[in-house]
Amino acid sequence: MPIRINQRPTQRQIAARVGVSVTTVSRILNPSETHPERWASPETIEAIREVAEVLGYRRNSLAVSLRTSRSQTIGVFLPVIGDYTLASIFAGIDDVAREHGIMALTASTLDTPGLRSDRAMNMLDHLVDGIIGADAHLGERYLGGLDAQRVPIVLVHRRHDDHVSVTADDVAAGQMAARHLISLGRTRLAVIIGRRYMSTGVDRAAGFVQTALEAGLEEPVVYDHGFTVQAGREAALAMIGRESVPDGLFGMHDLCVLGATSVLRQHGYVTGEDVAAVGVYDSPVAGACDLSSIGIGLHNMGRRSLELLLDRLGGSDIESETLPVHLTVRASSDPSLQRTGHTWGTMTPKAPPTP
Repeated sequence: MPIRINQRPTQRQIAARVGVSVTTVSRILNPSETHPERWASPETIEAIREVAEVLGYRRNSLAVSLRTSRSQTIGVFLPVIGDYTLASIFAGIDDVAREHGIMALTASTLDTPGLRSDRAMNMLDHLVDGIIGADAHLGERYLGGLDAQRVPIVLVHRRHDDHVSVTADDVAAGQMAARHLISLGRTRLAVIIGRRYMSTGVDRAAGFVQTALEAGLEEPVVYDHGFTVQAGREAALAMIGRESVPDGLFGMHDLCVLGATSVLRQHGYVTGEDVAAVGVYDSPVAGACDLSSIGIGLHNMGRRSLELLLDRLGGSDIESETLPVHLTVRASSDPSLQRTGHTWGTMTPKAPPTP
């Protein structure tokens, strides 16, 4: 005979110990009940809560979800787990979830539509109330198979015309980077956009290219090698293979810019002098490496995505939101901001203290 584990204490056991009905226990322990004195005396209320604590009673979330059609659980789809950008977004989501007593289940889709659909079915098996997706692809329906099941969806970080989303002003980010580089006298511009199915790179590149053309410059060269360090290295090798290397570089992620500048440096190009570079996300590594970067409120972006989803679950109409961005200028684009004792890519040893 199989052994049952995790046998949870029940309201019936509490009722038996206190000597009241199960209905009374249910009413008193209902977290939404603000006036328990309607159902029992103060002494009985105290006794019920004391016995519940002694027994280690916890609500049966599955039973509650069957009664209310709400599981107090949401699903979050991320392209990958561990990236600074996505981790910061999820931190914002999780903060709101914790504030509302909600569980956020996270799944990595590897940015693959087929895997995303499979994970969506797993999420539905866990009765999630809604889904937040950070892995939308332009040019394809996002979780179209869930349309018939009317599952509320809010996108975060990337946009898609079919769904409400919370994104940064990515076009403005590209414009901001281009204006900065042009103001420094840079005329041969290039941009690493990531993959072309990502609205982030597409929109930032659009703003960047448009601003360059409006300034009378030649159209910037666009590289779609990705947004990782390795992708940046590959893009830089492609730049070196051209007649002239760009003197102004904009990348969709701090990491790809750092990868690109490392290769350019190996070929004799000094970052900040020969090539001015700007990244996106203003991550801790950008600050540590003196990389100029476009800052985005990732944590707030995550918060707003779940807040909108909760509004939708509450019956409110919701609309997409675009969050502002800002540029932090450092030595990678303006050598005059070089920190004392620090040269891009190398650390000058400090002299030992005088005894």
